[in-house]
Amino acid sequence: MGVVFTKTPKGQDEIATKAGGLSPRVRRVLIMIDGKRSVDELRSMLQSDDLQHTLGMLEEDGYIEMTAQAAQSQPAKSITAFTELPTTPDPVRLQQARNFMTNTLNAFVGALGTSSLLDRIEAAQSHDALRAQYDEWYHAIVMSREGKREAETLRTKLLAVI
Repeated sequence: MGVVFTKTPKGQDEIATKAGGLSPRVRRVLIMIDGKRSVDELRSMLQSDDLQHTLGMLEEDGYIEMTAQAAQSQPAKSITAFTELPTTPDPVRLQQARNFMTNTLNAFVGALGTSSLLDRIEAAQSHDALRAQYDEWYHAIVMSREGKREAETLRTKLLAVI
């Protein structure tokens, strides 16, 4: 069946009042979440290239949550979950994530518009510091024409190492 989300009280309040200032596209996704439709069903209905990112943002901001049934069958999985890091820092894995972020930005966006982000990625000395750049990296990727097409694949590959 897949992951199913439901609106939290904050999400229901957002639908009624528009107090959160969500963009029309993000608000449309929130409206479509009903506690019955799976992420796959939402994807087919909404035709949004960055649906995973939008759902992740809504989940992190407290507008939606996995339904109790989905949470029981997948207790540790969140839509935006980073992989669990080893107890000892892994510099190879950190460098792989750093290289992946840098290379994808250069390939899909270009260095000109992302130079400060590239600098922050290069300066990241830990996975936590690199993970802090994830949202901006993803946003830059989906804002490019080619990146938007590959966003889900790139996101999945990065989450495997970051």
